[in-house]
Amino acid sequence: MEEIENQRMTHIAVERNRRKQMNESCCAQGDQASIIGGAINFVKELEQLLQTMEAHKKTKQEPADVSGFSSSPFAEFFAFPQYSTRAPATEEESVVDQNQWSMADIEVTMVETHANLKILSKKRPRQLLKMVAGLQALRLSVLHLNVTTVDQLVLYSVSVKVEEGCHLNTVDEIAAAVNQMLHRIHEEETAFSQN
Repeated sequence: MEEIENQRMTHIAVERNRRKQMNESCCAQGDQASIIGGAINFVKELEQLLQTMEAHKKTKQEPADVSGFSSSPFAEFFAFPQYSTRAPATEEESVVDQNQWSMADIEVTMVETHANLKILSKKRPRQLLKMVAGLQALRLSVLHLNVTTVDQLVLYSVSVKVEEGCHLNTVDEIAAAVNQMLHRIHEEETAFSQN
């Protein structure tokens, strides 16, 4: 009986020491917000690595067709894009696509005041710089950004905070604003290259 009591006391002491070391480790690294921020950054880095590896794997298996959404090396990263460059399957979709002509595949998801954007487009000069400035002009503060490129395609994964005063309240409104912004960037590039 005494041996069981000694084992229990030893276990309690070991567990108490483990908790003390964990607390000291957490305090040394910073407060809880810093720890969570570090975890979020790590997950985003893993997401970018996965995107890059999957895209390169797919391009080695079959050549990428820039015009077709389903054959894009990034197609599996889009669940329900609000905008897509893929060809419409039906006449009904064709009418919708004419009204929402897309410069890129765009998918926006949102939780409270935070939104995640996935934007797949052709590479263009200074596009990233103009996109970040455009998002800030829309009062969407960029919190995290991943850029993954394969051939002439680029996938932007952007985490934004919807700031006070932003008039975009739904995923569809944000996706439409991003699509319009990409149209302006393309038009500016076209006008610049013609001069």
